[in-house]
Order: sequence, then structure tokens, then C-alpha cells
Amino acid sequence: MKQHSAPTIYIQLKNRVMVPKGKGVTLGDIAFLIAEPELKESLETILLMKPEQSDGNLILIDLLMVIPRIYELIPNADIEPIGEGRTIVQIESQVERRKPSVAMFVLVWLLLFFGSALTIMNFHADVNMLEVQIRIVEMLTGHRDEHPYIFQIAYSLGIGFGMVIFFNHLFKKKWNEEPTPLEVEMYLYQKNIDQYVINEEYSKMRRRSENQSENRED
Repeated sequence: MKQHSAPTIYIQLKNRVMVPKGKGVTLGDIAFLIAEPELKESLETILLMKPEQSDGNLILIDLLMVIPRIYELIPNADIEPIGEGRTIVQIESQVERRKPSVAMFVLVWLLLFFGSALTIMNFHADVNMLEVQIRIVEMLTGHRDEHPYIFQIAYSLGIGFGMVIFFNHLFKKKWNEEPTPLEVEMYLYQKNIDQYVINEEYSKMRRRSENQSENRED
């Protein structure tokens, strides 16, 4: 009699996913799967949990929660995990997103514009940039000009052009595929938030486990 070999299932949990409020979280929502076609469809529909109001809007799902559910469906499965063993589920509210306010955009733009301008002006005042520019013009032309407007205009344009090159971004246009410094900072910020959420959720799990152990002993 020919024995069937155990089906191999490769599973890679996604880093972060968004699920609409009120919808159950399935394996297909949080993971990439490689398996036989007839098994993959069944695996993707496995319901892992039904988020409750008390769970909050961020939920951590660990691989140790996923594997037993797979074994319930396929007891003899050979599971091969890939990558991180956890994923963060963000519950998305059904409230319609408001359109960006033009007035708020203009207000923030003006605040950033004048704030940046004052910062640059104060820096130039601290280092006496005017005297430096006068001295540079005198060294280049041999004449002292108390108001080197041409040099100052070129210097101002150079600051703007340098900022565009540094941030690799002008409105919606990027000069190359490299991430901008702002994108890198946002990525690191999101990564730190995810790590904090993971640590907090694991702490909650440990506290629940300790409380359950104490209750059983009582």
C-alpha cells in the first residue's frame, strides 16, 4: 500500500496588516503561504481570532498561535516557518476618512516655512554670516561691499537647491530610487513602534499566563 508523504507548508508571517473592524482575522490575512493548491485555499480561510472591543486596535498574533490551528486542519502537516514569527494586526475603523483640509494644509505650510526661515536667520546671526560673506566677496573681487546682494542671492538659491538634493524629493518627483532621509526616519520610527507593541503584547501574555496559573493553584 502506497503511503502519502506529509504535505509541506511554508509560512511567512507579514510584519503588519490592517483588518476592518468587525472582521475575523484569517491566516490568509496575516501570512504568505506556499502549499499544494488544494490545501492553500483551505489554509487561507482558517479563522485565527475574532477581535473584541477589549482587544484594542493593535493585536499581536504569534506563530505559536498559528501552528496549532494548521494542525487541526492538517494533522500530519510539515510546517516550515520563514522569517519573523509574529505579526501585528491593526484594526481599521469603519469611520470614513475626512478629506484633507486646505486651510489646515496652508496653515501648516506657513508654520513650517516661517519656522525654517527664522531658524536659518538665527543661525546666520549667531555665526555673523553677513561679515563672512562680505569678506568672501572682498577676497574674490578686491573691493569691500557692505551689501553683497548678488552673492547672497546665489547663496540663498544654493541652500534651496542643496535641500532638494539632500531630501531627494521635489513635490511628487524623486531623482532616484534611494529613500529620502525623511522616509528612513519614518521607517525607523514605525519599526520602533512595532517593537514596542510586540514587547507590550508579550508582557500582557505573560501576565495572563501568571494569573491563570495562580487561579488554578487557588
